[in-house]
Amino acid sequence: MMPDNVPPPTFIEPMAPGMVPRHLAIRSRKLLLQDFDLPVDIGFHAFEVGSPQTLRLNIEVWVDADHFPRCDTVAEAWDYDFLRNAVLGLVEGRRFNLQETVAHAIYDMVAARAGVVGLRVSTRKPDVYPDCEAVGVELSSF
Repeated sequence: MMPDNVPPPTFIEPMAPGMVPRHLAIRSRKLLLQDFDLPVDIGFHAFEVGSPQTLRLNIEVWVDADHFPRCDTVAEAWDYDFLRNAVLGLVEGRRFNLQETVAHAIYDMVAARAGVVGLRVSTRKPDVYPDCEAVGVELSSF
């Protein structure tokens, strides 16, 4: 039973039921955490140790239909707070030599979530070279 002050869930109905051509049917559902900049103690050079650097993170998560919201309720939503906070918890107070290690740890954490059918994780260090936008690593399931 729902409390009196909470409206019932609103089911997401197509705007034009039966009007979307078969070739335009939804085939994938992707969620993003894009250009998340966080300070990470990363690098193997002596001048990098103990001096946090900006690590720019992108996570793209493809989920199956059963794990994508069907109602306009918080209970149905993918938890972006979990994703962001889990990444922060993973890197906070920890030292990494390689971006590859950070990317792999994040990849494994997200891949273990229910409903994930595809995944891409990329990391970039934007402040390494003055003549390059960034150096980075990408892992994907495809």
